[in-house]
Amino acid sequence: MSQADFFALQPLITAIKEEDTKKPNMPLPIFLQESENALVAATRDLPALLEAGFKEELLASLAARIGALNYAESIWFRDRDKRDEIQKRWDTQAPEAYALRDHLLRSMRYAYRNQQDLMDKVVAISEGTKHADMISDLHKLVALGREFFVPLLDIKLKPEVLDKAQEVAGIMGTLLAQLIAERAKGSASRLVRDQAYTLLKQAVDEVRACAQYVFWNNERRREAYSSRHLRTLRRQASKKKRDSGNSASAQA
Repeated sequence: MSQADFFALQPLITAIKEEDTKKPNMPLPIFLQESENALVAATRDLPALLEAGFKEELLASLAARIGALNYAESIWFRDRDKRDEIQKRWDTQAPEAYALRDHLLRSMRYAYRNQQDLMDKVVAISEGTKHADMISDLHKLVALGREFFVPLLDIKLKPEVLDKAQEVAGIMGTLLAQLIAERAKGSASRLVRDQAYTLLKQAVDEVRACAQYVFWNNERRREAYSSRHLRTLRRQASKKKRDSGNSASAQA
């Protein structure tokens, strides 16, 4: 089971230093399938591999490493999806929050235009351009507006606007805190996913290296261990290079 495999190997996974962690160089489903292919091939060819000094226990751990990476990938996807959901909510509601903040700033600059001490407070509140500043601005504007509401009443600003601003500030503050927390969680789960990938890749690379040595004169057997995905990319790159060269020659 993937979860059991992950927790069994977790000490080895998290022991991999961040600077030694590899990032996947192909889509994870493809790498996982190629790892399964290497496991099947190595199980079949184990006697030949053992004669070249291959460690049988490494092959025995390969299935568990595959399961651990599957689980780590699912956790990272779950965290990413949750973060994306919160991000969408933020993106949907943030324009209204910023517009409300700007409306209150404009209203107070006009209402307090002849009261320098209040104008100074409005100017101080308006400084800062980050999302957290916007939320803080709403809270401060609500407090200022309620304390000095008569000038706002004179310009026909309804008290409900301040109530709405307080509500929006609370909602956006919660959303921003959730988003920051999910981003941190997503970064952590992605690192663990990459560590699990690194642990599996180490084993797969060993299997492939031994197979390449043992079957040096048997191309069909060697291909059973190599990456079809990377072979395809190399062929495409080679073809593109040839086509580019032919095009340049034709233009000369």
